[in-house]
Amino acid sequence: MHRHAYGPTETGTVVLDLGGQTGALIIYTGGDLHGREIEVSPADPVDAARTHAAVRERRVRDGTFHSAVYPDLPAGRYTVWWDERTSAGTVSVEGGAVAEFTWPSGFRAGSG
Repeated sequence: MHRHAYGPTETGTVVLDLGGQTGALIIYTGGDLHGREIEVSPADPVDAARTHAAVRERRVRDGTFHSAVYPDLPAGRYTVWWDERTSAGTVSVEGGAVAEFTWPSGFRAGSG
């Protein structure tokens, strides 16, 4: 897993490509994962190609939170990966919608 040093993003800086059989995924994490890339892949087949996004600080009108955003995923079930071999969970992405996944509290930077 890689880490990057990204500055915060402001409201309206992420564009999601929703519609038809395309959805989006937001993975909410704690600030301790800021800069970490989180990989996701279709749940079937198990060895499907992975894509990644970095956890970034998101500043919105009501405060600040941390998340990784996957703006244009084909509809289906996805595995969220802690590392190369360990799943942090699964999530369903539906076309035309935004799916949400909350990083499990037991998974923290440096524990995998």
